[in-house]
Amino acid sequence: MAGGPLAPTGVAKERAELYQGRVTFYVIITCIVAAVGGSIFGYDIGISGGVTSMDGFLREFFHSVYINKKHAHENNYCKYDNQGLAAFTSSLYFAGLVASLVASPITRVYGRRASIICGGLSFLVGATLNAAAVNMAMLLLGRIMLGVGIGFGNQAVPLYLSEMAPTHLRGALNMMFQLATTLGIFTANMVNYGTHKLEPWGWRLSLGLAAIPATLMTLGGFLLPETPNSLIERGSKETGRKVLVRIRGTDQVDAEFQDMVDASELANAIKYPFRNILEKRNRPQLVMAICMPTFQILTGINSILFYAPVLFQSMGFEGNASLYSSALTGAVLAGSTFISIATVDRLGRRVLLISGGIQMIICQVIVATILGLKFGDNQELSKGYSILVVTVICLFVLAFGWSWGPLGWTVPSEIFPLETRSAGQSITVAVNLLFTFVIAQCFLAMLCHLKFGIFLFFAAWITVMTIFVYAFLPETKGVPIEEMIFLWRKHWFWKKIVPEYPEVDTNETI
Repeated sequence: MAGGPLAPTGVAKERAELYQGRVTFYVIITCIVAAVGGSIFGYDIGISGGVTSMDGFLREFFHSVYINKKHAHENNYCKYDNQGLAAFTSSLYFAGLVASLVASPITRVYGRRASIICGGLSFLVGATLNAAAVNMAMLLLGRIMLGVGIGFGNQAVPLYLSEMAPTHLRGALNMMFQLATTLGIFTANMVNYGTHKLEPWGWRLSLGLAAIPATLMTLGGFLLPETPNSLIERGSKETGRKVLVRIRGTDQVDAEFQDMVDASELANAIKYPFRNILEKRNRPQLVMAICMPTFQILTGINSILFYAPVLFQSMGFEGNASLYSSALTGAVLAGSTFISIATVDRLGRRVLLISGGIQMIICQVIVATILGLKFGDNQELSKGYSILVVTVICLFVLAFGWSWGPLGWTVPSEIFPLETRSAGQSITVAVNLLFTFVIAQCFLAMLCHLKFGIFLFFAAWITVMTIFVYAFLPETKGVPIEEMIFLWRKHWFWKKIVPEYPEVDTNETI
């Protein structure tokens, strides 16, 4: 409002060339420990599909699906179409959506570690309830608690990694989250492969073992240092500087420290980050916070990872073969993340996103073509075509693993200014979990009705997102996290929207 004192405008000039420091053993260890939070997310994605194809689990909780499963040739695409079964998978993600919004003020006011600890404890409770479930209510309550854990963890861990990492390696260290997620998926697939033989109680072991990463995440939250950005934002400048010196391995941190102080002064002038993020000057970041996670889910990857055993069984694979095939895709996803870690800070975000998108489009079209021509309601794929389908799906997963998988989390976590960073990450997580919930709830019905067209549906979306990245996402490689605002002011499109020198009124209710 006119007449009121103007708040600090944040980072006023670029100091990136003055940043000093190196990759210290200390920062690598803290990032590895923090990234364990991603394994929780990955373990649940991987475990759900295997458990929902186990006879012991279906007999106890979804008997009608178990009966349909035994009539495999009546309708290959529709034998798992059950909204209750879909709700078992998707309830977690709806709970996570709500929890991620609650986590935002906790992460901002009490620090990143507080949300990591809350997430670990919630997931520990959920894993215990699921392993001991004797009725549907107990099963769904356990899933909801798991969702709360994922909401907190996914909100805090990517922020923690982005703030701890040095600028020139922020992409690689941030991808520790995705690496942990993919290793969690692979581990879950291996666990399912072993426990499906332990009828009728193997599913309990699969769900209960989620307590292991939950325990590691909780302990890590207590042992890790807080990020210097969060400490400075909350008024502990000296402590923040000491942590910064320790993680950079040098006393020459004046430029980076000053950027953090400038950013924190603006952050503390903002009372309501969720209102502030809607303002015009934050429009590019808000668009990315919505579009990046939306597009990540609309690649179709979660459909393959959730329901890989179900999907492969629907294609005519036997039970053991379907679990083995899904374990293979999990291994490919984990391996491909290393490609991204090795190249993201050399080639940049845009190159990986665009090249990965093109490869995914080709793979989805090939799978749709094979299924459309060679697979129907009362027939199975031949061995040769089955192997080809699995191979192409693995190539799809490979492309996702070096592109939209890690970068769907990395880009949103590094582009927000400090004053809206926690709120922005909450929006990213909430949107991701919303679309994860929708796809998880709808995929089995979509598979039943669209049949092979489901793969063309996702191919169309990947085409849209690849064009979006080419046109609207600037390259963030090598840009300090507190100086991202300068990118938008130079971009051909966003410079028309973002003011060159934003001013914030401290008397304004934001």
